[in-house]
Amino acid sequence: MRTAPARKHTWRRQVTPWLFLAAPLALLVTFTYVPVASLIDYSFTDWDGVSPTRSYVGAENYTELFTDADRFQVFFVSVYYLVASAVQIVLALYFAVILSFSTRFRNLFKGILFFPYLINGVAIGFVFLYFFQDGGTLDSVLGLFGYEGDRAWLGSPESANTSLAAVSVWRYMGLNFVLFLGAIQSIPGEQYEAAELDGASRWQQFRYLIAPGIKPVISLTVILSVSGSLSVFEIPYIMTGGATDTQTFVIQTVKLAFQFNKTGLASASAIVLLALVLLVTWLQRRLVPDEKAELT
Repeated sequence: MRTAPARKHTWRRQVTPWLFLAAPLALLVTFTYVPVASLIDYSFTDWDGVSPTRSYVGAENYTELFTDADRFQVFFVSVYYLVASAVQIVLALYFAVILSFSTRFRNLFKGILFFPYLINGVAIGFVFLYFFQDGGTLDSVLGLFGYEGDRAWLGSPESANTSLAAVSVWRYMGLNFVLFLGAIQSIPGEQYEAAELDGASRWQQFRYLIAPGIKPVISLTVILSVSGSLSVFEIPYIMTGGATDTQTFVIQTVKLAFQFNKTGLASASAIVLLALVLLVTWLQRRLVPDEKAELT
């Protein structure tokens, strides 16, 4: 039979963790779950963001997002960034594998690859705005290789979205590169030595040693890249402002809320974006479940 001091000690051990968690949980509920609940509520109204009253319109805002051609255009724009995210992951993984082995000037190349991620997004937008302008830096460089004539790189939907997606690849590849490189370097060096003694080539080392060892990191980068491609904002907003059919989910949401005073419709757009990110994350977890790699 437990004594009174023993029961008191057990009770303290059970309660103490919740006392430490009380403040974080209160902040989480206050600044995350309550705003999301309010956003869901606004998405079923025609609120303009200013008036003290609002009326419920049911699912009209969601219907407009999926039936109005102008609103639905953002889904097609996201495809450019989804393709770019796939290219970005492949390039980051390639450079991480190459620079994880003994390579001349590899520290220099690491810095070059990661440096774009450290630059402010606004600065990048203005730099590439002049880079892609007619007769700008890109046309001048292409002129050195015999290309003549100015081209409006941001003048058509296809070239504009491709250019903007390429800028996103250039900027964010460094983050994925660092994640991959850290995961690769966490694999014990003895396993590389054993693979070399067994005569394994670089490709075989990647296929049977590196890829299984960094599978959780690959899953993480896929989730981050997909969610990031769906929520692109600063670079296209600065470079085109959403013109030339380059408007993304977030740009559309911001304009609906603060330019056209359609807070209810903007809330519905934000909820759709959140649902897409959660859906992609769930599908990725279902298709590629996390497994502990056993490298023996």
